[in-house]
Amino acid sequence: MRAALSLAAVIALSLPAPAPAQGAKKADPKAFRAVGLSVAKQLEVFSLSAPELEQVLKGIREGVTGKGSFEPATMQPQIQALVQERIARASDKEKQKGQSALDQAVKQKGSERTASGLVFLSLREGTGASPSATDKVRVHYRGTFVDGKEFDSSYSRGEPAEFPLNGVIACWTEGLQKVKVGGKARLVCPAAIAYGERGRPPAIPGNAVLTFEVELLEIVK
Repeated sequence: MRAALSLAAVIALSLPAPAPAQGAKKADPKAFRAVGLSVAKQLEVFSLSAPELEQVLKGIREGVTGKGSFEPATMQPQIQALVQERIARASDKEKQKGQSALDQAVKQKGSERTASGLVFLSLREGTGASPSATDKVRVHYRGTFVDGKEFDSSYSRGEPAEFPLNGVIACWTEGLQKVKVGGKARLVCPAAIAYGERGRPPAIPGNAVLTFEVELLEIVK
């Protein structure tokens, strides 16, 4: 796992810090916290319980201090099995949450569910043309998980996105053809027409139902 070096760095935070060299600039404590938060992101796939986290930290301490009682490489098959088991567990949870979210979304006034499973809701009617699947479009969008947590946003970047409509997930290809330029819509996308069972690690887990609010700014000629 590529997290090994980062994990070593974060556990160093729990050890007594060496005295800084004469004239050396003291590091910002928040930089070390940021290292820890980055490592935590890499560990999300494991959904660690409190006792499991303690075992991870114990292993890191042993590695940093050179007091490890075994070579980690000998546990590689067990590590791989653990990763697969936790991914499968998370995927099953996402499937259950996703179905509930789709059922709730379709109950919202004005929503429609298409044959593909997409739940479409117009938030603002546009006045221009609607794109075809082969058009290139310019949009602003915000993507969230079923719990409302944002995972991507052109608004946050301060710049609209441009792409050929047949070069993105099927949910967008279908949904944006139902929007006119100047319009805005909510697309609730089942995993089958989003990122499927595998997801898009590490940002999007398998079987994730995704919600996008999309403004169609332009059909790019």
